[in-house]
Amino acid sequence: MWDDAFPSFLIGLREGLEAGLIVSILVATLVRAGARNRLAQVWTGVLAAIALAMSFGAVLTFTAASLSATAQEAFGGTLSVIAVAFVTAMVFWMRRSARSLSGEIKEKVTGALAMGSGVLIVTSFLAVGREGLETALFLWTTARAAGESAGPLTGAGIGLVLAAGLCWGLYRRVLKINLTKFFTYTGAVLIVIAAGVLGYGLRDLQEGRVFPGNTAYALDLSGSIDAGSWYSTLLQGVLNITPTMTWLQTAGYVGYLAVVMTLFVRGVRASAPKPAAEPNAPQSAAEKSEVPEDPAADRPESKTAVDGPEPTSGAEEPEPEPASSAEKPQSQSEPEPEPQSAAGEPEPRPAAPVPAPAADRPEPQPARGPRRRPAWVVPVAVVAVPVVVAGVVVAVARPKPSSGQTVAVSETECGKGFTAPKAGRQTFQMQNTGSKTSEVYLIDPGTNAVYGEIEGLAPGTTRDLVATVAGGTYAWRCVPSSGKAVTSKSVTVTGGGSSAKAVVPVSENDLAAPLKAYKEYVDQGLATLVAQTRTLDADIEGNHLDQARTDWLTAHLAYSSLGAAYGTFEDFDKKINGRADGLAGGVADPDFAGFHRIEYGLWHGQSADELKTPAQALVDAAAGLQKAFPTQDFDPGDLPLRAHEILENTLQFELTADTDLGSGTNLATANANLAGTNELLTVLRPLLTARAPKLLPTVDADIARLQKLLDAEHQGVVWTSVETLDAATRQQLNGATGQLLEDLAPVPDLLEIRKSA
Repeated sequence: MWDDAFPSFLIGLREGLEAGLIVSILVATLVRAGARNRLAQVWTGVLAAIALAMSFGAVLTFTAASLSATAQEAFGGTLSVIAVAFVTAMVFWMRRSARSLSGEIKEKVTGALAMGSGVLIVTSFLAVGREGLETALFLWTTARAAGESAGPLTGAGIGLVLAAGLCWGLYRRVLKINLTKFFTYTGAVLIVIAAGVLGYGLRDLQEGRVFPGNTAYALDLSGSIDAGSWYSTLLQGVLNITPTMTWLQTAGYVGYLAVVMTLFVRGVRASAPKPAAEPNAPQSAAEKSEVPEDPAADRPESKTAVDGPEPTSGAEEPEPEPASSAEKPQSQSEPEPEPQSAAGEPEPRPAAPVPAPAADRPEPQPARGPRRRPAWVVPVAVVAVPVVVAGVVVAVARPKPSSGQTVAVSETECGKGFTAPKAGRQTFQMQNTGSKTSEVYLIDPGTNAVYGEIEGLAPGTTRDLVATVAGGTYAWRCVPSSGKAVTSKSVTVTGGGSSAKAVVPVSENDLAAPLKAYKEYVDQGLATLVAQTRTLDADIEGNHLDQARTDWLTAHLAYSSLGAAYGTFEDFDKKINGRADGLAGGVADPDFAGFHRIEYGLWHGQSADELKTPAQALVDAAAGLQKAFPTQDFDPGDLPLRAHEILENTLQFELTADTDLGSGTNLATANANLAGTNELLTVLRPLLTARAPKLLPTVDADIARLQKLLDAEHQGVVWTSVETLDAATRQQLNGATGQLLEDLAPVPDLLEIRKSA
């Protein structure tokens, strides 16, 4: 997960710091301008930008999820290329703009202050929104490349939190960062990461059939490089470099890296500061401090990238100017001169108007000011609008399953009301009108391939069955809990391509031959086991403990290779290979028996007399299992399940040394488990080849890789202890086993016994 987190961490840190610097400069400029009451408008714009970015991410996620596999590859590849373009532009823009960022933002704020509140909201929204959209797009592409979202989201979250802390420190004047160097170094790393994203995107476009050459490999190191190794995982997670790369993928990666990195390095050199001038020479603008400037930068305390509010105690209040004679109050002005005629005689003043009676005067009306809008309306609106728009886009763009067909099923009639559906993703409402619980399958009647199924549809109930249909023939097959299977009439669907995936069902009869072959393998293994446990018992009886240690391992490996049959061994497994976990007395508990009990005694200095009873009990248990096995119920459905479970136990117990009681032979047991898995796949190979022809070659390569790693860890009968393995080797073993487990995961579903067969 953490290898996938680094690219997102870097983009979160860079984009978060870039957006945070802009917000900090906006806030600082408003505070210095004495416009604190306008800060809410800045935060409203920031909130709108965050809502837009998250809504954009939701649109990408939910609309892509409903596309066909081919369309998803094409969609993801296209957005990967777009993301690379955005990131490249951002890297070059920030390299050029780091020095002048503060001045540019302050100019915009100054202009916005002279206008309405909406302009300031738009200013902050546009300043932050671009970074938010770029982050959402890059996160979506890296999560898709990683195949999981936990790592990228965690990395981005850490980066954003760290960026917020840095911006707070800059604003509060407790940090000084050379922003030009920071954005230069991280820009160079991002260019390398973007080259990998471009290569991955081009590969997606090839798999989406937009570009040809999907199988034309320029590089194929899968046979010599361990895909599960730490270095391979790191390169794939951080740089998107894979052991196999097509010619187009390689050309895109190398070409982008060569061109863009060259231009970036040239730009850095061109903008590098000149050598220091003479002491008395004036300093040019480019040679000044690289932190963003501030109108109050000439003050002694202005030393950081973002200026915070000045302390009010030290602020100088401007002295009021003396009022002009026109502005003096009437009480302080000279007496008004009497009006005179042209001859110099005083003219009579006009009589003052006589006030009207109070009853005749109109009543004063209260002044009505404009209705104030509640303060919460704009913030709620800027968040709700992008969310609603995103919801509408998802609802319109995401194909909805059709719910127009209700199909009735019963023990006598299956598929009543079924008509030819349109190609695409469909929902069928399956209604059980009979009196028996039934299993329902949408099948291809020609091959019995299953496109969708419902298990245990109870009488009188209705459940949805969702399936993707394409061009072809379809029918319903209903299998009641007791009774014969009933198949509906067939319908033909035209068009729609071939994106519908079907599973050819397996019946108990199909598994009969593999089961017989595997039971014969187990019978032979149990006969060998009985003979080897008797040899071990004789060693202990004769007090030949050194030989007993060798024969113990031989017998234990014979039992470990029978892993796929454990489910049928019932209580014999506890007597033969039980563990001390969960027992009240631990290794000293009387119920602790079998190979691990003897292992503990042989490697912890117990005498032969102490081991005679456990050894004889082991012989009796092995002989009892050999006698009982032919009559035990071996469910054919266990075979596909065991292929996966054997190696799950290996990864959980053997490769962690959890079952090591002194012999240090966990890797030998893992090797025996691998042999048992290989034997099981051998008997299942015909069924798997017919249903998933590409699966077995991949699994075979995984087995060969793990076998090679195990072979390197022993000399004859002497095996390396898991606890003494170096970290790299241990990680290789875990990675190879995990990869094999992942590739074996489809086997149970492919070979599940279905009654439709």
